[in-house]
Amino acid sequence: MTIQSFFPPQRTLMGPGPSDVSPRVLSALARPTIGHLDPCFIGMMDEIKELLQYAFQTKNKFTMAVSAPGSAGMETCFVNLLTVNDTVVVCVNGLFGLRMIENVNRIGAKLVVVEGEWGRAVQPSALEAALQANPQANFVAFVHAETSTGALSDAKALCAIAKQYDCLTIVDAVTSLGGVELRVDEWQIDAVYSGSQKCLSCVPGLSPVSFSDKAAAVIQNRSTAVQSWFLDQTLVMGYWSGAGKRSYHHTAPVNSLYALHESLVILQNEGLENSWARHKAMHDKLSAGLSDLGLDFIVPESERLPQLNAVTIPQGVDDAKVRHFLLNEYNLEIGAGLGAFAGKAWRIGLMGYAARNENVVLCLAALKEALKPERQ
Repeated sequence: MTIQSFFPPQRTLMGPGPSDVSPRVLSALARPTIGHLDPCFIGMMDEIKELLQYAFQTKNKFTMAVSAPGSAGMETCFVNLLTVNDTVVVCVNGLFGLRMIENVNRIGAKLVVVEGEWGRAVQPSALEAALQANPQANFVAFVHAETSTGALSDAKALCAIAKQYDCLTIVDAVTSLGGVELRVDEWQIDAVYSGSQKCLSCVPGLSPVSFSDKAAAVIQNRSTAVQSWFLDQTLVMGYWSGAGKRSYHHTAPVNSLYALHESLVILQNEGLENSWARHKAMHDKLSAGLSDLGLDFIVPESERLPQLNAVTIPQGVDDAKVRHFLLNEYNLEIGAGLGAFAGKAWRIGLMGYAARNENVVLCLAALKEALKPERQ
């Protein structure tokens, strides 16, 4: 065999994720590997929990990082909380709402779908109407920041409605954590999950989750076993909590957790609200530049995600050709559209370390050249 070591090209990642990783986080990855039951490592895990509580704005004791990507965080919330006896109202305004439906169907719980428009926020009135029509519902699930469309829903309002009807909430914060306002305790979110590779600018492969005391009680009082052994939180929490010796559950991704710890320290040092403001400022700069290029957003301004910008592809412009040009000429990655927006939109990410002036300037300059008539 003649296979040699792999050295990836140096890209600027401005797609829907993963995002650019800070040099500090990459450096943390290279630190010496120690055992996942080493007292030093367990001490660092406790710090990760505290840092995640800050990022989520929660005091939930049941806060940790699942040793798998955001999709596993989603499944962790659904399989631990739901049984076949539950009725779940799922709000869908993009691809990741559809994935919530897939989880509910596989569990066998009763499903009520609130159909929303792709590229728009979930309408609180539509959720309330569904809950009025289905008084047996005991869970509400929705995506806070829909990565497939760039739409930001009003999680505070949606959770308030769910509470009026005695429902626990399951919230997808994969793209919102660290990038826009998210207040788990104040908004009474019961189960929330995110991903390490978006606005935290960590390496892919970890999913922060947090459960309220009410949600934790539901998990602890289940009468049936959780479908997934690996994601069963009644087992995993023996590793992530408790004083002194921790129970063995699985071999944690030691170096990836170093990286998550460093990314959360960076967020703590910047300040959560400062991070939210930086993402908004970079979005405003990108928005002004895109307008100068004649490019329009899919999502109305009041419902727009600053860290994931869905832009309409102009008539006569070849989607793949432009993205290919950016990648090959500028080492710049932007994302293609998904689902109903495939071939009709680009998704430009400004997440975490990627939400910087130089990235915005590079993206606008590269797009300007890619869109020249002679290149189409």
